[in-house]
This record gives sequence, structure tokens and C-alpha cells, in this order.
Amino acid sequence: MRASPPPLAGGETGPDALRPLLDTVLGALRDGAHARGGPIPAGGPDEVTAQVREALGGAVLPETGTTPTAALRTLVTALAQGAADPAHPLCAAHLHTPPLALAAAADLAASALNPSMDSWDQAPAASALEDLVTEALATAVYPTAAYSTAASPTAPHPDALVTTGGTESNQLALLLARERHGPGHAVRAVVGANAHHSFRRAAWLLGLPEPVTVPTPNGTLDPVALDEALTDLPGPLLVVATAGTTDTGRIDPLPEIAALCEAHGADLHVDAAYGGAALFSDTHRPLLTGLDRARTVTLDLHKLGWQPAAAGLLAVRDTADLAVLSHTADYLNADDDTEAGLPDLLGRSLRTTRRPDILKIAVTLRALGRTGLGDLVDRVCALARHLADLVEKAPGLELYEHPTLTTVLFRPANADDTTVAAIRRTLLTQGRAVLGRAHQDGRLWLKATLLNPHATPGDLEEILTLVAAQTEGSTDR
Repeated sequence: MRASPPPLAGGETGPDALRPLLDTVLGALRDGAHARGGPIPAGGPDEVTAQVREALGGAVLPETGTTPTAALRTLVTALAQGAADPAHPLCAAHLHTPPLALAAAADLAASALNPSMDSWDQAPAASALEDLVTEALATAVYPTAAYSTAASPTAPHPDALVTTGGTESNQLALLLARERHGPGHAVRAVVGANAHHSFRRAAWLLGLPEPVTVPTPNGTLDPVALDEALTDLPGPLLVVATAGTTDTGRIDPLPEIAALCEAHGADLHVDAAYGGAALFSDTHRPLLTGLDRARTVTLDLHKLGWQPAAAGLLAVRDTADLAVLSHTADYLNADDDTEAGLPDLLGRSLRTTRRPDILKIAVTLRALGRTGLGDLVDRVCALARHLADLVEKAPGLELYEHPTLTTVLFRPANADDTTVAAIRRTLLTQGRAVLGRAHQDGRLWLKATLLNPHATPGDLEEILTLVAAQTEGSTDR
């Protein structure tokens, strides 16, 4: 009979060991939020750092540890007290979503089971789930390609890879474009001035030429300027369009851009990290007309998908494009194992060890369905339109434009940029509201990114009231 091992101090595993700790975590989350009292802790960086240092008790790695319960309660409370809480309706600066409780619960299960998605023998069910869910999401992006596949086995077959988010997805898109053309044919990205910063970094990392930037005079990629650039530039070229810009949420004219790419023989990638989830909405799906003409598409479901980070995807129109990612490590995907029918997972990512982030996505899709997710998208878009209407009616405030998605830019009328920046930082330091910032038309604007479907019109009014009060204060000084 095997002897039982000695108990571990805080090292117990399994559901029974986890259960009592959950109560501690949930209580600490509640206590921390109550102590914070707003969307972000007051006092600024120095105050928050001091609170975290105090919670650590003066030693990050003490000689002797505390109890698991004490460590959890102290540090989770400190983290919650010092959090910028996306679930608070006045935390509206970034594309940082309040995660659905069911998605967070699924993420807990993923952490407890701890499969690693680099070989089938570490993640049998998770790898099957990922295969099925990525195929379904790729089909949502490329419905006509999926239909063609059903009619003809030789037609392009859509697929998708799970990523850490838009930056990784965009880098993968450039990598696939580079490998399609092979050595001696350095692909060059053509991006709008509104494109995400990750494309320049990706080009640098991949040893590609600096992307060519095309003007976006109306906030979106200008087809006339793009046509001129594609006419003058030697190939091969990868045009990058954006469906949901970081600063304004605008969507480039995808059908016109796709037609130009086809006419000039350029590939098209669409960065739909922000706006891609409009596919779930009957009302907003037309904004993405032409998306399926792209060769690759970036999606982030930790934005308009309400997932805990990370939940990114890169969808491809043809899974054959992913063959270049194939890689062999004998201990993970030996040839004889693959030939015997064990799935090869290494070609599904540039990472080796990776979490089963697909679980929380699958649970959300199963629980809410397309219409449930579409309803959440519609709600936050409606909130953005309402905030824009409030700004237009408010004396002393200026609206940049009516929103395409959920981003609203506004500023105090007649204020200079220094005042606008100071208002934002004051609200942060006071712990009253979290607003973003964006430069457009040569001026600095306050940015509200509305991703909380539980926010109310009263919450939106409070945001404007806080800004107006700070504006009056800066005028008085």
C-alpha cells in the first residue's frame, strides 16, 4: 500500500482544496472594491505603490510564508483596492472590458486544470474544443468561403488561431504574408495613418521594411491615396485596413479597399480587433461588409466579447496559409505520433506552452449565443450614441463626431490642450473617473470608450458633470 505524502503548506491541489479559497478571494475582491470606492484608487502612483508595499509586509519573498488564506486575502484585497475597475461605469478610458462572470468562472476552470496547448497528451479535450470553436469563428468571418468548402473539398477552408490579442495577431498576419512570398521578396505593409502601432513593431521584429503610411484625412483610409500608393510601390504588398480604430472607433471603407487590393494584386489584412464582434449583431454587422474579402483578420474577444484577457484570434480565409507555421519537436509532435493520429498542435501558435483560452470563449458562445452577444454589442453602441447626444446638448462641451462603435471624443469648448490633459489627470488622481485621451485634428480630446453594458444614462451624465466641474475649476484658477 502506497504511503500518503506529507501535507504541503498551501500546495494542495484539486477542487476540494480550491473551494475554501474561493470564498476568501471573492470576499477580498468585494472588500477591496469597497475600500477603493470608485473606478480607480485616489492618490496617484505613489499612494498606490505605498499601499501595495504595505500589503507585501516589507518582503516579497519572506523566509517563512504566511498561511494561504492570509496571503490571498491581503494581496487580492490590495489588488482590488488599487484596480482600475472596468466593471465600474466611470472607468471608460480604454478597450478594457468588464469580463462576463461566466467567462471568468470558465477561466478559473482553465487555470485549475492547467492544460498546455502544445501537445495533445497535455490537452486532449481542450485541443478538440479549440479546433471546433476556431473553425466556427472563422466561418463567421468567412461565411462564403465556408460555403464553398462544403460544396468543393478543394476550395479554401477558413481557420483561426488563438492569440494573446491584436498585437500578436497582427504580427502573425505579417509573418504569414512574408512567408507566402519567400526569401528575396520582402513584403511591405501599407497602412493608414490610423493603423495600430503594432504593425510598425511587427515589421521591425520580422525584418521587413518600414510600413508605408497612407493618409486618413477623414479618419479612415483614403481609397484615392491608397490607389496611388499601390500604383507606385513595387510588390509584394500587404494592405492593412482597420475595422475599429483605437482613437475613434472608425471603420475603413472595406469594400473599396478590397477592390483596390484585387486590382493591384495586393493581399489584404483587416485589423478588426475592436470592431470584429459587430459580426454578432444584426444591426451593426453591415459595418463590416467586405471583411470576408481579406486574407487575414484580427479579432479580440477581450474587447467587444467581454472575455478576461487574453482572448485574441487571427482568422485566415484558407487554412493552407498556416502550413508555414509547422514545427517539429520530437517530445511534443513526433512524426510517428502524428502519423498514428495524434493531433499536431505546435503549428497552431508561435508559442509553446499556452493556456486553453478557448474554454471561456466556448462557454460564452454556448451560454449567450450569437443573439445574446449581439445584444451586448447593441447596448454599448447605444450608450455611445446617447453620450454623444448629451455632449451636443451640454453647454461648454464640444463633440468630435458621432460614434461608429462605442468611442466618444469630447472636450471642453475653448479649452487648450494643457487644460484638457490636466482635467483627465485630476480625475484620475482624485479616483473619480477614468477617461482616455486622443489627438485628432491637431487637438487633444477626452475619450470615453463605453464597453460596460450595465452603464446607465445617469452614469454618462455623471461623467460629463465631473468634466464640467473640473473645467470650471481650471477657469477659476
